[in-house]
Amino acid sequence: MEETHLKASVHIVKTLLTAVALGVGSSAFAQAYPSRAVTLVSPFPPGGAADVVIRMLAQELGKEFGQSFVVDNRAGAGGAIGTSSVARATPDGYTLLVTSSSTMSINPHLTAKRPYDPFTSFTPISLVGYATNELVVTATLPYKTVGDLIAAAKAEPGKIAFGSNGVGTLSHLMGEMFMQQAGVKMLHVPYKGAAPAVADTAAGQVSVLFANVASVAPMVKTGKLRGLAITSLKPTPLAPGLPTIAESALPGFEANQWWGMWGPAGLPRDIVDKLNAAVTKILSNPDTVQRFNAEGVGLLTGTPEDLTAYLRADYERWGKVVKAAGIAPE
Repeated sequence: MEETHLKASVHIVKTLLTAVALGVGSSAFAQAYPSRAVTLVSPFPPGGAADVVIRMLAQELGKEFGQSFVVDNRAGAGGAIGTSSVARATPDGYTLLVTSSSTMSINPHLTAKRPYDPFTSFTPISLVGYATNELVVTATLPYKTVGDLIAAAKAEPGKIAFGSNGVGTLSHLMGEMFMQQAGVKMLHVPYKGAAPAVADTAAGQVSVLFANVASVAPMVKTGKLRGLAITSLKPTPLAPGLPTIAESALPGFEANQWWGMWGPAGLPRDIVDKLNAAVTKILSNPDTVQRFNAEGVGLLTGTPEDLTAYLRADYERWGKVVKAAGIAPE
């Protein structure tokens, strides 16, 4: 009997020691993170605002942690290839996703069979930034305000043409939301990307365009395009002097491209908190603010829960627009 009790006691002690060892090992692992290079997946091709954002962030994270943060551009399928690759990755903090509203709050409404769910396939880490968009018109047209444009569109339903970067892009959906809220009808002309849409609006082939502030700034400066308003709720130094659409004519109108950081579902909270603290510190640095602003990007920070709330609001916003516009998922 005593021998049985002794064996049982030894077994309990071994079990406790193993548990303590595992706990110490897990804690040490978390404290050491990151102990090797971290991959930041961008679901977009190199170049453009999204790539600028993620590369600047990777550079600063590398300085903060003393480890390499390597950008991996995995473009294709409207961002689904790179985004879904992170959803399938091991949740150890060494494969992260920095992506925009297009892949997380817009494309899910346009894709019949999604390879990922924006809310359940990922662990939220931090908001990163946003790009204000601008409503511009061909400079030779008489529209000086948003009200002028709405009045003209109401007078001639379907006659005024607005360009976009393509069907289902943010620039297209901004136009759809504008028409829905203003109660007007314009003719949608999709292009293959921002450059030809901006060029044709400046040339007068189409009259109206919703575009990233940075992409139209040169044409506005040379007088080929006229900026009427911005799509954020508040004025921004990224587009000095321009009113918002919300204050000009359509209360509540808001449409920004924005970026956030996520990990695969199941990413440990201690790693999430470590990354969130680093991103918040980086984005609070005046030098970083200046560098991002120079690229037409404003900064956003917040908790992982803030990121989820921001995503939810944007996801629901574009879901309503897509449904009202009758755009069928493909």
